[in-house]
Amino acid sequence: MASTIRIATLADADAIRDIYAPFCEESAVTFEETVPTEAEVAARVESTLERYPWLVCERDEVVGYAYASALRPRRAYEWVVELSVYVADGARGDGVGRGLYASLFAILERQGVCDAYAVTTLPNPETVRFHERLGFERLVDFPRIGYTQGEWHDVRWWRRPIATKPETPSRPTPLPDVRDSPDWAELVATGETHLESA
Repeated sequence: MASTIRIATLADADAIRDIYAPFCEESAVTFEETVPTEAEVAARVESTLERYPWLVCERDEVVGYAYASALRPRRAYEWVVELSVYVADGARGDGVGRGLYASLFAILERQGVCDAYAVTTLPNPETVRFHERLGFERLVDFPRIGYTQGEWHDVRWWRRPIATKPETPSRPTPLPDVRDSPDWAELVATGETHLESA
């Protein structure tokens, strides 16, 4: 069946929650220990889309999602973002994560974002390989920084350039303005070449 990448809607909140829940309940991948409600997920999607992309990959149902968020709240950090990606168990290894990130990179570059950061809990060899394959540079490991699921965990920070930093940058364009671009559909679909049919 064909896979597509599209912008998330509030109606996707339940599917997003279902993908995210096992990462909260069964692993230390996310330090969030309580699964958010559908309403909480919908509120996160809505607030993210005011400024940044939140994308889903859909077959007959949503099988993965990825989004960008502010790295820090101060204005000086506007040109960098933090990324998150989660893929349903049965869809891992099908290019879903890679496709979602490719579309995110295209949209973020159009917005004027220069660098993307990712934060991963260790040990997590699959996620480490994923970020290395996508050109992320390992920046620093924080040893035993978080306690969850009954033990201490290291955290690794990664960085991937998206665009060259200009000497005097214009402020990034909010997502709603980019969505008015004539090639918006092409930007969102950028990563679909990475998707494998199930």
